[in-house]
Amino acid sequence: MMSLNSFAPVGIFILLGLVFVIATVWIARFIRPQRPSDEKLRNYECGEPSIGSAWIQFNPRFYIFALIFVIFDVEAVFLFPWAVAYKSLGLFALIEMLIFVGILLIGLLWAWKK
Repeated sequence: MMSLNSFAPVGIFILLGLVFVIATVWIARFIRPQRPSDEKLRNYECGEPSIGSAWIQFNPRFYIFALIFVIFDVEAVFLFPWAVAYKSLGLFALIEMLIFVGILLIGLLWAWKK
């Protein structure tokens, strides 16, 4: 069993990173000029003046597309390590990965049909 002493450098690194981020945000808040104006508080839309409200209701099918995108991103995250270690894993890992991709493709076909 590993002792907590072996994780101390990682904890110190995370703590120093958090302190650095919080300190720079805090310092920037105090040294920046504070001159709010209507121009600065407006939304920026590619140089064009905003028309209407930004709070509109989107069609729910766009959320489905977003979820499908996230699912296939996660698939890519699982495929990269597998591709690197393919030779040492052998045929069994290839079959497992084909089943994994097949299940995702079935889901994609179902979403496409819908």
